[in-house]
Amino acid sequence: MTAASLIRHTGRAFVWPVRVYWEDTDAGGIVYYANYLKFMERARTEWLRALGCDQARMRDHHRLQFVVARASVEFRRPARFDERLDVDVRVLALRRASVELAQDVRSASCEPLCHARIRVGCVDIETFRPRGIPTSLQQELELEH
Repeated sequence: MTAASLIRHTGRAFVWPVRVYWEDTDAGGIVYYANYLKFMERARTEWLRALGCDQARMRDHHRLQFVVARASVEFRRPARFDERLDVDVRVLALRRASVELAQDVRSASCEPLCHARIRVGCVDIETFRPRGIPTSLQQELELEH
């Protein structure tokens, strides 16, 4: 199965499937809270890839990278070992050098497990000062918004 066959767009949301492995759980057998942020990071990376954003090229040729500037997370129900989860990404607001996103982690039955608002900024890789999102990506993000 290819990555492209796993991607689903639901309305304006990009959805990326994740499986819970032993390494994702704590001593109680539930997903360790920080791992939800890792799941969300993977979904954002695949979302950008689906939009045609090559982050390595962005870093190497444009000297830019995305960094998380803010994260607000609400946990609703725990996930457990071997569960299949869906992690989605939706654009809430787009600015010249940042994107505000809503991300949800849901069980296979669509039950909400975790909700987050994430602000990702585009920065110069050497100074970490804000720089505008490349025009071609900005246009793709506008279509998502």
